[in-house]
Amino acid sequence: MPIDTSPATGSLPARAPLAALPGEPVLDVVIPVFNEEKDLGPCVRQLHEHLTRTFPYAFRITIADNASTDRTPEVAGALAASLDGVRGIRLEEKGRGRALRTVWSRSEAPVLAYMDVDLSTDLNALLPLVAPLISGHSDLAIGTRLARSSRVVRGAKREFVSRAYNLILRSSLAARFSDAQCGFKAIRREVAERLLPLVEDSGWFFDTELLVLAERAGLRIHEVPVDWVDDPDSTVHLVRTATEDLKGVWRVGRALAVGALPLDRLARPFGDDPRDRQLPGVPRGLARQLLGFCVVGVLSTLGYLALYTLFRLGTGAQTANAAALLLSAIANTAANRRLTFGVRGRDRALRHQAQGLLVFGIGLALTAGSLAALSAATDRPAHGTELAVLITANLAATVLRFLLFRAWVFPERRIPHPKDTR
Repeated sequence: MPIDTSPATGSLPARAPLAALPGEPVLDVVIPVFNEEKDLGPCVRQLHEHLTRTFPYAFRITIADNASTDRTPEVAGALAASLDGVRGIRLEEKGRGRALRTVWSRSEAPVLAYMDVDLSTDLNALLPLVAPLISGHSDLAIGTRLARSSRVVRGAKREFVSRAYNLILRSSLAARFSDAQCGFKAIRREVAERLLPLVEDSGWFFDTELLVLAERAGLRIHEVPVDWVDDPDSTVHLVRTATEDLKGVWRVGRALAVGALPLDRLARPFGDDPRDRQLPGVPRGLARQLLGFCVVGVLSTLGYLALYTLFRLGTGAQTANAAALLLSAIANTAANRRLTFGVRGRDRALRHQAQGLLVFGIGLALTAGSLAALSAATDRPAHGTELAVLITANLAATVLRFLLFRAWVFPERRIPHPKDTR
């Protein structure tokens, strides 16, 4: 499925508690199934009874049949006919992600969830899962089997695969959520409308990709510790699933690295972020930008000094300084663009680098002038003296660089507050 790169059309409304509408479900729980004629009936009846007894709003259970070849469609039809709030949808192609995308895209319920048909997760976690979405506190919610308070019963092989997979996500995609594979998740519908067009996978990697994109966009992910008893009769093929997941990790990681995903459309999509409010006398984001700039500056200075020392072995001080400063300036601009000022994607990247090189010219003039002054004062300055002079000149250039970056290279584009549009 191609990624939709069209521009966002306005911001989402402010995240707020959901109001139940008469006759309309607040929650739509999707159960993706493939050849589950044996387990489908007991699962749906148990879930229906639990929601009827404990859930305070109207709900719906949607059975998403992934091209089953057994009696699963007939069982789903019988359940829909005998239980209020149960419906079945038939898909002619397999894929858990395809099933979830199809149902979630068509559902009018404000909260969308899914769970596996084997009911491995204790249903008492369902209300804590969706409550933060109903109240307006969070955007997505996931069950986690890896929290300290979770109680999990499963084999050593599945335990190892799960923890290894989440370790891969943390190391390769910098994911901070704890459990990507737990089949127990929920999302607000307006968030799904923005995220689903960006998710390519239609299989088991679908919800992992969804979570990575949501986290990178700064959306709130609520985690609920769950009690989990593994299904020994699960039909999931571990090796094939793991292979497809690793391919998905590589694809998403590459897209994030080159800025191919338009995550800017998801950044702060709601109108209730206090960071978007203009306070008298308080420049927005100044403290965070200063911290990020200092961290990048320290790393750039270390890299610059290392390059200068390396180049100085085979060339003069001025040439070594210019080459080291040029390379470190390009890296510094790229790092500050993304980490300090939050600019992502390829838009205006070359322009930013060109402006950064002009700022680099100012730094070059300061450091070159300092070296010239040192050479005029003494014929053969010690290497340590050269470094001390360069550090001092770089500190002065750094202050000026930050001011120019903030005011000229990466000027703040004010996000209008909802009150401003009234």
